[in-house]
Amino acid sequence: MEALANLNGESLPLAKVRISALDRGFLFGDAVYEVLRVYEGRPWLEEEHFRRLERSLSAIRIAGVDLGRLRRRVYETIAAGPFRDAVVYIQITRGSALRSHPFPANAVPLEFLFVQEFLDSYEQARRSGARVITQPDIRWGRCDIKSTNLLPNVLAMQAAKEAGSLEALLCSPDGTLTEGTHTSFFGVLEGAVLTAPNSNAILPGITRGLILRLAAQASIPVREQVLKRSDLQQVSELFLTGTTSEVLPVVYVDDEPIGEGRPGPVTCRLQEAYQQAVRAFVAGSF
Repeated sequence: MEALANLNGESLPLAKVRISALDRGFLFGDAVYEVLRVYEGRPWLEEEHFRRLERSLSAIRIAGVDLGRLRRRVYETIAAGPFRDAVVYIQITRGSALRSHPFPANAVPLEFLFVQEFLDSYEQARRSGARVITQPDIRWGRCDIKSTNLLPNVLAMQAAKEAGSLEALLCSPDGTLTEGTHTSFFGVLEGAVLTAPNSNAILPGITRGLILRLAAQASIPVREQVLKRSDLQQVSELFLTGTTSEVLPVVYVDDEPIGEGRPGPVTCRLQEAYQQAVRAFVAGSF
């Protein structure tokens, strides 16, 4: 199915979207974004994604965006497909103006979104586990903002691809593993789930937040603490979470096996809990 877009309220095929070369998202990365999954025609974890979008807009001081109107445009674009199993991409930029670093006085924010069918590239890895590599974390100091400035993530992900891996774990100079290039990162040690606490060093992942709630419901202990590269020999399981990857077991890091080199029991329990939550959502009871 052809991807459909909405640009400042105008509906059109994604391939026909045209954005000014003076748009600050293009010139400076002066923009924020969100990605949502759609199950059976409905956006999943919609409230959480839009709260994070609102927070990102506030953090970089883009004002004048009507998020209620934006949500209506999302639903209209999904229905126009009609899309059942899809991904929604939303990007808000500060708008177009002559190129100058300070905020322009009269620029109007650009509101862009598109919906496309979801093609699941993680299905096999969710069953058998993923190989990942570590890469230096060279990002800026506000990784908690979902900004379009993703060049360090792109370079790390390209390194993973060239290494035959599915993702790269970002590693600080002191050895702290923060997150993936587009995923949140978890370990399992002595039956407890470990994940880095929310801070400026990581994105507050929407799927991460759900997994923490599901772990609590399943009486799986959770500790918010960082893992270091040197800790990987002690953990029994690793997994990643994300909007499109869902719950993704990690079985090798830099060609070294994690635990027994296959998805572990805690990860599998959380995978099932996630799928149960999706099924409840589709049935209207989540």
